[in-house]
Order: sequence, then structure tokens, then C-alpha cells
Amino acid sequence: MNALDVLKERGFFKQCTDEEMLLKKLEAGPTRIYVGVDPTGPSMHIGHMVPLFAMHHLQKAGHLPIILVGGGTARIGDPSGKSDMRKMQTVEEIQSNAEKLKEQISRFISFEEGGAKLVDNAEWLAPLNYIEFLRDIGRHFSVNRMLTFEAYKLRLEKGLSFIEFNYQLLQSYDFLELYRRENCILQIGGDDQWGNIVAGMELIRRVEGGEAMGLTFPLVTRSDGKKMGKTEKGAVFLDSSMTSVYDFFQYWRNVDDADVEKFLLMYTFLPVEECKRLGALEGQEINKAKEVLAYEQTKIIHGKEEADKALAAAHAAFTSGGADDKSGMPSKEMAASDFSAGINILELFSETALCSSKSEARRLVMQNGASVNGDKINNPDALIDSSMIVDGELILKAGKKRFFRIIVK
Repeated sequence: MNALDVLKERGFFKQCTDEEMLLKKLEAGPTRIYVGVDPTGPSMHIGHMVPLFAMHHLQKAGHLPIILVGGGTARIGDPSGKSDMRKMQTVEEIQSNAEKLKEQISRFISFEEGGAKLVDNAEWLAPLNYIEFLRDIGRHFSVNRMLTFEAYKLRLEKGLSFIEFNYQLLQSYDFLELYRRENCILQIGGDDQWGNIVAGMELIRRVEGGEAMGLTFPLVTRSDGKKMGKTEKGAVFLDSSMTSVYDFFQYWRNVDDADVEKFLLMYTFLPVEECKRLGALEGQEINKAKEVLAYEQTKIIHGKEEADKALAAAHAAFTSGGADDKSGMPSKEMAASDFSAGINILELFSETALCSSKSEARRLVMQNGASVNGDKINNPDALIDSSMIVDGELILKAGKKRFFRIIVK
């Protein structure tokens, strides 16, 4: 099976500028392909992963990834898919973020000798002379054409700054530079990048007389229509200091039944046949497929040891007897003396990752969603004291699926 068919079969195909030409190029031999990564934060979240999983399959088929970290463009901000202008960051912040992202990207893409390349567009964007750039590059862009792209149309309603308006020129220039430096002929990305990709191809044709192509992927949403990786607590990050490994595991374990097959195909490296077999399970059996999805995804991002811990912690949380390993469950240590006089239930829950405030804890308790060691607590004035500690711990539960472990020393 050729690389393009693999992408289609696993759900990584939305639009292609010239599918027939792309197929010929990919079949002719190793092809340089690039995807951009935004370093405006210290961690990617789940919503960022689709292009990287697609790039993994392209690399596996023998093609050569270029991961472009936008150290230059991040100083401006891409308006695509954004309703407001981004906060400006310092060069030092962007560089620090870029270093952290490379470590995360290496879980999908191999940077070993002869493999992927990581480049930073600050290398060619930072030294640009503005007058020369406008003369040599800006003259190839039509403002009327740019305003037809969805990314700009959406922002015009709220206001689009001139600095953001330049973004398409800079991303197009990235494609031109990679075409010149690396013979890169394909850019991939989410479907919100279609306008920027097409603009880069046209710039290559006008300036160099060369042929380049673009391929986009669907913007993944859950079956309930919500954005991928978004929860009541916010985004689900790959950095374990921002989203615990257990919570990361639980996000995948709790996906909707209707999403299981799609997510197995896109977010794991399991064979297609196995993804479809698991996705077709029904009733209680579908929970086994969700567990496989959660385990495989956690293993890719955090490693097998952490995935094993998260799986054991999940089993411990949902089974009685406490025989399973709870070490992967989010936890904190507290002194036994803290419980001598008792701790108010709202204070205890608000000091964990289960509730961000006492008011949130109050709502949880009043709605009968809080329990301690399996006992429901619906009184906001309840005190949790030493008598409730079992085997040196308290297992707090919020709702049906969120747990936190208090280790009492």
C-alpha cells in the first residue's frame, strides 16, 4: 500500500492540491515533507497531534520529515482558527518552548541520523530586510485573494491586526526557503492551514518556477461536536506536569463509543484491522477497546512504564479490594496530624486536582458527586477525620470517573 492510501485508510486526508502528482512523487522515492509546529506554549496538547501521527506514517513509508518550529512566525501569531490576537512572547520564551516541543515530537518522529530534520524559521525570518521582503515577496500576494481565505474572513469580524495579516506571507516564505534549501515539495497540516499552504505553493511557482504540493487533514472533533482534547479543566497536554499521566490516560479511556474506531486509527500505531475490530465491539465490550486506546496512546506519549502504572491505577480505582497498584493515580501526601481534628470536605477536595476552588467543590458535594473511600458525602460541612483513613490513604472520587489519592503519613 502506498503512503497516500495509508493516510486515507487511517483518516488523515481532507484536501490535496494535486493527488495524482503527489502519488507519483511519493512513489518515485523519498520525498521531503514539512509540517509547522507552533512554539507559543511549552507543551503540545492532544489537538496538535494529528499532523505528527500522519508524518509518522509518511516517515515509515520512507519519506523525509522536516519539522519546522516557528521561532520566527511565533513572534507574530497565526490568525488561523483564532478569534483573538495572540499574546506576544519574548524570543527567550519561544526558544525555551521549542526545545521542549522537540522532545515531545521525538515520540512520533525519529530524528536519528538520516531521519527527520528540525529547523527553526527564525534562521531566515529574523534577518529579513523589510523593504527587500516587500519588494521581492510581498508583490506576489493579492490582498483581495488573501481576504477570501476563511482564516482572515473570520478574524475580520473582530479585527485583524496588520502584524497578523503578514503571517501568510511569512509562512509562504517558509515553504519557499525549504524548497530552496531542502528540495521540500510537500507541506502538510490541518485543514485550517489550506489557504497558507496554497499561498506558499503559488509563491514557489512565481519565484522559482517550481512545483510544490499541499495536503491537509480533517480538523478532528469528538462525536459530541466539541474540540479534540478539550475538557472542563481545559486542554489535555502532553507534558505530565500540566496534565498528569493518569488524567491523560483517563481522557482516552472515557471517549464516546462512537469515537473509538476513529481515534484508534488516528492516534495509535495498531494495524488497521485491529483498530476496526476493536471499534466494532458493542455494549460492555467497547470498554476493552477504550482501555486499549488509552494504553496505546499513553505508551506513545509517556512510555510503557507510565502506561502500565496508569492502567493499574485505573483498575485499582474501579475495582474493590485495593489489591491493584494505585501508584499511577494522581496523589499528594498529607500528615496524619492534619486529620486529627478533621478537614472540611470542601477544603480537602479543593486542595486536589479534582476541584479548582471551594465553590466548585461545594457544587460537586451538593450534586451528590463526591465520595471518600467509596462513601458518598453530600454535606458541605462534613469533616474528614482519621477514622476514615484506610490502609494509610483516602481515595477521593469526583463524579463517576475522576479519582485522587491522599497518602497519609
